[in-house]
Amino acid sequence: MTQVQSSAILAIGYDAQTLQMCIEFKQGKTYTYCDVPKNVFDRFIFSESKGSFYDLFIKDKYNC
Repeated sequence: MTQVQSSAILAIGYDAQTLQMCIEFKQGKTYTYCDVPKNVFDRFIFSESKGSFYDLFIKDKYNC
C-alpha cells in the first residue's frame, strides 16, 4: 500500500499480476477492486484529486 495525499483516501495498493487494487479510506474501511487495468491505477496514483478520480473512474466499476 502506498500512502497518498487525499482528504478521503489514506492508501492505495495494486497487484499487477491479479489486477486487484485496494483502497484504504480514512474513515477506516478498505475495499478491493478487481480487473483494474494498470493504466487506471497509474492515473489514480498521480491524479490531483484522488476522491474525484475515484468517484469518476473507479466507484461501482471494478467490483469483485
